[in-house]
Amino acid sequence: MTSGDTGSRDIVTGPKWDGHYAEPGYIFGTAPNTFLAIEAHRFAPRGRILVPGDGEGRNGIWLAGQGFDVTTVEASSVGVAKARSLAAERGAHLDIQNANLDFWGWPVAIFDGVASIFVHFEPLVRSIMHRRMLSALKPGGILLLEAFTPKHVENRKAGSRGGPPSEMLYTADMLRDDLAGADVELLREEEVTLDEGSRHQGRAPVVRLIARRAA
Repeated sequence: MTSGDTGSRDIVTGPKWDGHYAEPGYIFGTAPNTFLAIEAHRFAPRGRILVPGDGEGRNGIWLAGQGFDVTTVEASSVGVAKARSLAAERGAHLDIQNANLDFWGWPVAIFDGVASIFVHFEPLVRSIMHRRMLSALKPGGILLLEAFTPKHVENRKAGSRGGPPSEMLYTADMLRDDLAGADVELLREEEVTLDEGSRHQGRAPVVRLIARRAA
């Protein structure tokens, strides 16, 4: 399976990505994901937010700077070290955990929001992991998700960067099925232009979801 902010990173073997994160700078940049930045107002003010697969920490650190109580989870120890360095540089306070999402002790009903940004899973576990995200929310909590769609295969051929293997790409219908029972407030596929460090660049067909755990 893959973890977020990479598009193609195996979180079961997180050290595989340590080499990528050892490159100079922040390979996905230090600015927050655009969709997250636009829609974070939907989270409860100063609420508890979970950011699974947060890579080098850009999204969790930004959320902490907005006053949220943030927990991030990342499999790569190098990514976590860079996230902690960036948090210290910005004076951001958040809980940055080095753990594999497969084996992390997912809590139930304690978060006001979950921000899943380019977190891609293998088909056999995809729905399970998405249900875990939903279950981690308090009733009424918000899941905000952005991921690549299968159309991105053609964009990569044309030079765009980012995205996991084709079998790990998502459609709106997949997410609707995975999160059956949630109150879906937004679910659409669209094409955007990514400019997130060196690894997410160019035109990208994405699916964007905002779903609320039923009260």
